[in-house]
Amino acid sequence: MEFDQRLIVKLRQAEHIVVFTGAGVSQESGVPTFRDELTGLWEKYDPSELATVEAFKKNRDVVWGWYEHRRTSLLKCSPNLAHLAIATMANHVPQVTVITQNVDDLHERAGSQEVLHLHGSLFQPRCHACARNYNLPTEIHDIPLEGQSQMPPKCNHCGGWIRPGVVWFGEALPEQPWRQAIKAIKSCDVLFSIGTSSVVYPAASLPFEATKRGAFVIQVNPTATDLDEVASSNLKGKAGEIMSELIKATWT
Repeated sequence: MEFDQRLIVKLRQAEHIVVFTGAGVSQESGVPTFRDELTGLWEKYDPSELATVEAFKKNRDVVWGWYEHRRTSLLKCSPNLAHLAIATMANHVPQVTVITQNVDDLHERAGSQEVLHLHGSLFQPRCHACARNYNLPTEIHDIPLEGQSQMPPKCNHCGGWIRPGVVWFGEALPEQPWRQAIKAIKSCDVLFSIGTSSVVYPAASLPFEATKRGAFVIQVNPTATDLDEVASSNLKGKAGEIMSELIKATWT
């Protein structure tokens, strides 16, 4: 795979790389996207109907069961070449910040240390009443009733219902990760936008903000997006193949 020499030089000279990832990255690990067709118990629902506070209050067992089904499915997936390549960059660049729209933990399992979850995480549930974090089983055989509706657990502190740690429709992005993401955008000299359609705002605004601040923006995506016109480099294809080849071309 041939890469523009200007791209290689920019990566070798980088002091701070931001990697902005979307569903396309996790999809290569076999993770269904949010908009994929639902099956089984949930096939009569639209995903958007299960991703609201109102839905949780009305059908706690269905909503919690669906998110636990998604979490169990994720535990069976492994980081792919893109996740591993992104983690490897930290061995060659002073600072690498991963900003992800994904709610899985595949970046962390691949070895990335600085990961900001803009849309929350299935692995960080919290109390709906007091917002305290809650620890869930991380072994598949310890998760009850896989693929079925089930009532969520209760908070050990206040007795409130535990909710999935994701951002639902109508909710604001978590303040601290968003603030850290903005800070990273202001200081990075290179930004990757990988596997994202660049249409879900406000997260999608980050690569565009990076271009305004003079960062070298690299888009990795199989199809065209609104970012094509302003990106410094557009690499078309699968994230795993492109990123692994790019790392080899740059640092080996």
